[in-house]
Amino acid sequence: MAMEAAKIQSLIEAAFPDATVEIEDLRGDGDHYAARVVSAAFKGKSRVQQHQMVYKALRGAMGGELHALALTTGAPAE
Repeated sequence: MAMEAAKIQSLIEAAFPDATVEIEDLRGDGDHYAARVVSAAFKGKSRVQQHQMVYKALRGAMGGELHALALTTGAPAE
């Protein structure tokens, strides 16, 4: 079963209330998404740490309900 873009966005926004989140369905199949997440929580974190934080916010959906997610993350420009 595929995960809806709105659910991905709500899970990320719940974990990072200040975040700007953009979700794109890359193939129109509900299985392959791209997400751009900008949050102050990422400040001082490596890209790997930022991605791990987003995966944690998705509560284990990666590899199951959510097949593929291309992530772009970062902290807001100061």
